Amino acid sequence: MAILDISKREASSPSTPRRAKKSLFSFTKTNSSLSTFSSHLPPPTPSHTLSQSIMEENIDNAETIIKRWDPKESSFEKFCSLFQEDRKEAKEFIQCVKDLKRAMHFLVMEHSTSNKLVLAHNLMQTAMKRLEKEFYQILSTNKEHLDPESVSKSSQSSHLSQSIAVDSQEDETGSENEIQAVVESISEVERLSVLAMSDLNLIADCMVGSGYAKECVKIYKIIRKSIVDGGLYRLGIESRSSAYINGKNSDALEHQVKHWINAVEVAVKTFFYGERFLCDHVFSASNTIRETCFTDIAKEGGINLFRFPEVIAKSKKSPENIFFLMDLHEKISELLPEIESIFSYESISAVKVQALSTLHKLKASIQTTLSDFESSIQKNSLRTPIPGGGIHPLTNSVLDYVCSLANYSGVLSDIICDSAPAAQSPFPESYFDSPSANETPTSAVSARLAWIILVLLCKLDSKAKLYNDIALSYLFLANNLQFVIEKVRTSVLKCLLGDDWISKLERKVKLYATNYENVAWNKVFLCLPESLDPSVSPDIIKEHFRKFNTAFDESYQKQKSWVVPDGKLRDEIKVSIARKLVPAYRDFYDYYMIVLSGEKNLEVLVRFSPDNIGNYLSDLFHETVPLGSLLSASTLPNSCVWQCLS
Repeated sequence: MAILDISKREASSPSTPRRAKKSLFSFTKTNSSLSTFSSHLPPPTPSHTLSQSIMEENIDNAETIIKRWDPKESSFEKFCSLFQEDRKEAKEFIQCVKDLKRAMHFLVMEHSTSNKLVLAHNLMQTAMKRLEKEFYQILSTNKEHLDPESVSKSSQSSHLSQSIAVDSQEDETGSENEIQAVVESISEVERLSVLAMSDLNLIADCMVGSGYAKECVKIYKIIRKSIVDGGLYRLGIESRSSAYINGKNSDALEHQVKHWINAVEVAVKTFFYGERFLCDHVFSASNTIRETCFTDIAKEGGINLFRFPEVIAKSKKSPENIFFLMDLHEKISELLPEIESIFSYESISAVKVQALSTLHKLKASIQTTLSDFESSIQKNSLRTPIPGGGIHPLTNSVLDYVCSLANYSGVLSDIICDSAPAAQSPFPESYFDSPSANETPTSAVSARLAWIILVLLCKLDSKAKLYNDIALSYLFLANNLQFVIEKVRTSVLKCLLGDDWISKLERKVKLYATNYENVAWNKVFLCLPESLDPSVSPDIIKEHFRKFNTAFDESYQKQKSWVVPDGKLRDEIKVSIARKLVPAYRDFYDYYMIVLSGEKNLEVLVRFSPDNIGNYLSDLFHETVPLGSLLSASTLPNSCVWQCLS
């Protein structure tokens, strides 16, 4: 807690009280431990050996440089960094500590009663206090150069790799020169990052090797954890509850998901990657220490990072949320190799477990949402027939949704392949003209999307029964199936469902269109005689004309409010009717008009000429046009029906 208190005071005031500083840089090692260890050793030999003289000389040499940099001689506010002032002497300081350690070990083993042993122990305490201050100073004053982003960039630089390799060589003078050569060839940010990391590694190795790992690790963890936690906070990574998520509307939720997707990319590839690299480098001498440090620094933030998508997955389900879920699933799957590499330590595997658990829950939520969407199609309760047999809103919404799903075919292939097989279908066997799911992951996606469309088509069958006019029900089915075809043909669905699937649906459209023609126009065709007989009396001929006038007028008046939104299908239907009706009526008209040529009020008896019939048919399935305007028209040159018949 002492270090935390210091950190808070540093943030609020320019200086740090000595008492807080003292609690941060405090040691627990005492002379008693040395005395206890010495009491178990055999008595020393009386002779003053050459080795003892060399070791005592090392202690004297160490005393000179260690006392020169005694932390008691400089206040915390006016701290003068050894590593910033003179890197060469800093190297000598580290070397003298190593020599001091060897001398202490020798004296403890061979001459435990030597007066130099107490001096050496005190010097070691002083040196460790100095190195602890240096370690803290480098970490706290180089935050900009040791921030995760800078470290992450530097870790990918070949220059840094060279400097790290050089730094591990035994020749201290040579390595220093080579490091200097490397840092001169890189950017200023990389240069400062390389030097700071190199210095931290030297100090950590020295302190850990001297038995002062606890003090070194304590400072490192507190400073670095505050940097990582602060960085995650600035990225907007916060703990969110299900109640908070459920209270957000779709737009707000979409914004938060997009923000998290951008943030997790930075958090994993920059923050945690950079921190893992820094930790591994600083404590390269000890696998246990670097694992412990990284775990304490990153575990809490890592787990919290991957809890947000889990909360999204557990929140209330709605069809539109499936796209957020798939975005989250795709991003975590993409980052999974980095997650497994960065959080590979057993002690921090909880982060990896959290990410995998979140991935599993997202997958389950997506599968549930798909099933719920299918159920919502089947349960659609709208019982009002669509005017004119037009496109049902359900058809439009389902196809828009399925087209959007098709854009996520890569994500869906991973999810659908792991889902349980569909239950036995209640639909007729004749509907099963869908792609097979037995070949590839993409085939599984194709089969699932085709299945959703199949559910829609079956629902449209029941919607068609709401019409009182059978002909209109067939036109309704033809319109909606044609809409499905065009949506599939002009989207990614075409690649997933294939041309064969489209062709099969086109045949169904033609069947429905033919059924419509037969039902809607059969009465009109029956008004015309099967054959032209010259012996037929004028009264019978007049009766044929009257019946035709009535039947055609009724059919036209009823169908002029019907619609065919698709231009191609509209033209095909009208041309098909015209090619059957107009020639038959023309033959009847031309043959018997000669017989009736002398009749009075002939224009009342024969209301439609063959040309008028074509014009009336051309007007069908568009906006309503007054009957009188068509009666006065002789031709419609731009009519597709007229062009096909002329």
